[in-house]
Amino acid sequence: MNNILVVEDEAKLAKFIELELKYEGYEVMVATDGLTGLITARECQPDLILLDWMLPGISGLEVARRLRNTGDKVPIILLTAKDEISDRVAGLDAGADDYLVKPFSIEELLARIRAHLRRTQEEDTDLLQFSDLKLNKVTREVYRANRLIELTAKEFDLLEYLISHPRQVLTRDQILERVWGFDFMGDSNIIEVYVRYLRLKLEANNEQRLIQTVRGVGYVLRENSH
Repeated sequence: MNNILVVEDEAKLAKFIELELKYEGYEVMVATDGLTGLITARECQPDLILLDWMLPGISGLEVARRLRNTGDKVPIILLTAKDEISDRVAGLDAGADDYLVKPFSIEELLARIRAHLRRTQEEDTDLLQFSDLKLNKVTREVYRANRLIELTAKEFDLLEYLISHPRQVLTRDQILERVWGFDFMGDSNIIEVYVRYLRLKLEANNEQRLIQTVRGVGYVLRENSH
């Protein structure tokens, strides 16, 4: 169930949005000023924020800017009565993902929420993680904790296959077929060679071994050998 933070100082509108979202099956948190909204966003990690521009204390624009400055990528939909092009540009420049001018229809708001949540979920499928190992299928970056690991194309393909099937023992034939292809005619010891390369890179700082050998069968990505 997605969790949405509504930051809106107009009590009636905030209550209306909260009830509509709950009716649609969302979990909802409400903040009525900018500072409370910022603190709630940081502490509760919502899946999406509906953010009023004009708020007591710090503005919605400043809330968005501060969240983005700390690397928070939560989708933000800005709600505002300002509809000049320059206002829209300012909102998007501050880090908002979308912009809805008041008064708006609840149907349009719900549609935009669904679109942003769907996009976030699609992006999440590009990120694979196991233990402290992270792999991004789009950027082809691999991190062990916060350490960026440089891999060759084939090393990356092998690791992607292993991390896509965590704790599942993969046979040598499965690995050869998936990573090197049906028509691979080279030495079948190629897997051992590449596993050794990967281990050297993944364990360069004496990190725990994640790629385990299952003798006579193949390999498995898991935290310790059984």
